[in-house]
Amino acid sequence: MAGYFDMRQSRTSNRTIALGLLLVVVFIYFLYSISNTSITSSDLRQRLSDAAADNPLSPPTSAFRKQADSLNSHGGVHRPPPVVHYQLNNLTASSNPAQKNEKVLILTPLARFYPEYWANLLALSYPHEHISLGFITPKTKEGNEATTALQEAIKVTQSGPEEDRFQSITILRQDIESPLLSQEEKERHKMENQRIRRAAMSRARNSLLFTTIGPSTSWVLWLDSDIVETPPTLIQDLASHDKSIIVPNCYQRYLKDDGTPDVRPYDYNSWRDSDTAQQLASQMGPDDILLEGYAEMPTYRTLMAMLANTGPNGDPRRLMPLDGVGGTALLVKAEVHRDGAMFPAFPFYHLIETEGFAKMARRLGFESWGLPDYLVSDVELG
Repeated sequence: MAGYFDMRQSRTSNRTIALGLLLVVVFIYFLYSISNTSITSSDLRQRLSDAAADNPLSPPTSAFRKQADSLNSHGGVHRPPPVVHYQLNNLTASSNPAQKNEKVLILTPLARFYPEYWANLLALSYPHEHISLGFITPKTKEGNEATTALQEAIKVTQSGPEEDRFQSITILRQDIESPLLSQEEKERHKMENQRIRRAAMSRARNSLLFTTIGPSTSWVLWLDSDIVETPPTLIQDLASHDKSIIVPNCYQRYLKDDGTPDVRPYDYNSWRDSDTAQQLASQMGPDDILLEGYAEMPTYRTLMAMLANTGPNGDPRRLMPLDGVGGTALLVKAEVHRDGAMFPAFPFYHLIETEGFAKMARRLGFESWGLPDYLVSDVELG
């Protein structure tokens, strides 16, 4: 009889243990389900929060140890920063960059701040968590005013909704004096000012590029500070062609003499070369440069600015090969810059700045392309 009761007691004990284990499994599954649901519902917010900057002008906090985290708990000694390994061979610059979370660096030489430029930047539909911004401003009165206005705009954006915040923002001040006292359009486009102006622009672009490009950058979008109107899908549209260098067509809004609004070609630096231009170059001295868009120097190049079809039959995806590019809106695969293509501040085959960049890139094996019917707009003039 004692053996019978022992057997029943053993069976009861086994059932109790099994029931206990089952309850533990159910409890763990319940907790996991709640956790998983919570992660799903807050995934976007957490991802954006991790990518957003801690301070309006700081790099992304996810990439750096905070001061408190870097202190050794024993004695308060600073620990050395971690060693980070980057596999650049795994870096992509594809025709669908948003799907692959490719990092885009938007760079802008900024002498004047236009609120419309910033509003257009905010309207870009490419995920802002994958966009870094870089600016360089001149050390002039206008440059100081532009820097102040830019900082105010950054403060509002980087302290606002997380989906609007950019991954990081850098502002540089030029370490050289501006060659022009005024940034008025008439002064900037005088032919006699082009050599010194564009040489200074080249140095500013190169300083900005070499300071801000990182090991995770897949694309570099050069966007002038007076570009105030682009499609929200600008980055995706340009990248979808999977070209190393590609530019849209830049137009300018203005008022005609009778007060009616109109548009006109603006950026003449995107072109196909001509025999006339090559003949002119062959007769130039080593320090002379070819300039486009001036009656005093007719090159008879094929200008993309003049080929736009602004009517209903325009094809925004129509491509044309280019020998020179403008910098108003210029998308470049980061590998082009990493391989050495920069903006020459000196005559490079009698070309300078963005046109010289296209020539240098060609020498490195990268072709340039343009979209004659894909329009972006310069600041409207009254």
